[in-house]
Amino acid sequence: MTKADAIFKENIRKILEEGVWSEQARPKYKDGTVANSKYVTGAFAEYDLSKGEFPITTLRPIAIKAAIKEMLWIYQDQSNSLDVLEDKYNVHYWNDWEVAGVSANNGDQRSIGQRYGAVVKKHDIIAKILKQLEENPWNRRNVISLWDYEAFEETAGLLPCAFQTMFDVRRVEGKIYLDATLTQRSNDMLVAHHINAMQYVALQMMIAKHFGWEVGKFFYFINNLHIYDNQFEQAEELLRRTPSDKKPRLVLNVPDGTNFFDIRAEDFELVDYEPVKPQLKFDLAI
Repeated sequence: MTKADAIFKENIRKILEEGVWSEQARPKYKDGTVANSKYVTGAFAEYDLSKGEFPITTLRPIAIKAAIKEMLWIYQDQSNSLDVLEDKYNVHYWNDWEVAGVSANNGDQRSIGQRYGAVVKKHDIIAKILKQLEENPWNRRNVISLWDYEAFEETAGLLPCAFQTMFDVRRVEGKIYLDATLTQRSNDMLVAHHINAMQYVALQMMIAKHFGWEVGKFFYFINNLHIYDNQFEQAEELLRRTPSDKKPRLVLNVPDGTNFFDIRAEDFELVDYEPVKPQLKFDLAI
C-alpha cells in the first residue's frame, strides 16, 4: 500500500467515526437539496517526491490530465474564462460555477467571477515568484495567495478552496530541491483530495524544471476535510478495496531549464498508475 492510499483510508475512517456534522451548509446538490457533510478540522500530510511518494490514490481512478489542464488555465493562462477552459483544454466541470452577467478577464462572456486565474493575473503572481526565486532562491517570501477580499467584493463566485501555496529550496549534497506547501480551507475528501494535491505537485514540478532543480517535499494542509452525506456508501466501498501494488509517480518530460510558460499538459506522464476499478459515481455539491 502506498503512503497516499494509507493516508486516504485513515482520513476516511477518521471522518466517518470522529467527524462532526456541518451546520447551515452552503453547498447544494443539483436537485436543490442541502449538501451536508461530516468533517474533521486540521488534516496534514507530507510526501517526499524525491523518494517516489506521490499524493495520488490507487483506490479509484483520478482524472489527472484534466486536473493539470485546470492548473495551467489558472497559472499559465491566468484566466477565469470558461470559454478558454473548454476551447483550449476541453475541461467542463467548472460550468456549474459560472457567474451570470460577469465577463472574463479576457473579454469572454462566460466567467467564474474574479477568482483563481483572475487574481493570479491581477497581481502578476507567477512572474513575481519566478523573479524572487531567480534572484534569491533562499528567500522565505515565495507565497501564492488567491485570497483577495477586494476581488471577492467585485463579483460573485466560488471562493478559492486551494488558496495558498508556498515554495522553499534546500541544498542537499550539492543538489537544490524545491519544496512546496499547499493550504486548503476546504476539501471534498472523496472527489477532490488527490486532484488538488496532484495539481500543485505539477505546479511545483514546473517551477523546479524552470530552474533545473529537483522536486523535493510536498506538504499538504487542509482546514476542513469532509465527506458529503450522499457519499457514505462510496466511502465504505473505498475502505473495502485493496489498493494496487504499483507505486505511481508523475513525470515531467521536458529538459531542465524549460520556461514555465512553455510546459504543456501533454508533457506530464503518470507512470505505473493502475487504479482499482470500476470508477465510483459522485454527485457534486455546488
